[in-house]
Amino acid sequence: MRKLFAEFLGTFALVFAGTGAIVIDQVSGGTIGHAGIAITFGLIVLAMIYTFGDVSGAHFNPAVTTAFAAAGRFPWREVPGYLGAQLAGAFAASGVLRFLFPDNQNLGATLPAGSASQSFILEVILTFLLMLVILSVSTGAKEKGITAGIAIGAVIALEAMFAGPICGASMNPVRSLAPAVVSGNLGALWIYLAAPTLGALLAIPACCAIRADDCCAPRHT
Repeated sequence: MRKLFAEFLGTFALVFAGTGAIVIDQVSGGTIGHAGIAITFGLIVLAMIYTFGDVSGAHFNPAVTTAFAAAGRFPWREVPGYLGAQLAGAFAASGVLRFLFPDNQNLGATLPAGSASQSFILEVILTFLLMLVILSVSTGAKEKGITAGIAIGAVIALEAMFAGPICGASMNPVRSLAPAVVSGNLGALWIYLAAPTLGALLAIPACCAIRADDCCAPRHT
């Protein structure tokens, strides 16, 4: 239960701060700016990794949890609980933002600026790179060393910085699902559910090819 509560709180913080930055930027006339939004996402992930990494592994992302399990580094029996906690945290955050900003139309939902295929490919590649970093700086399904949070947070901020204006740089199904459902913007949701999951799974064989047993040795059933 401590692990699940940590995943709930961490995902709540991620969605609340990240999508909240988007909402506040909109209602304040752009005072935060795109760079500020990207940095907010990176910093909140960094902070939550250091807060909960030793408790739950600080996944906060169904694609990450699923990829860890597929790589044999996280028990499949714990996946449903983690996904449920992540969903609950994300929806709680979007619900609070809806209460605070009832007139906002999208609550920070990720929406493609171009074609669906363009955003899909971008999200696959972005999540692939993120998961490759996560697999490389973690032991089992938990981060190793003091620099793990910095590396992961920096990658998220970097990818949001350059790709956010086109695809939204979600890299996280629940980060997109909750604001889309709460705000009613469901048209492009499939992109942000399928692409991050695919990208995270594709990172596993890439990591195995480079790090062999460090990435793919079965540790859990």
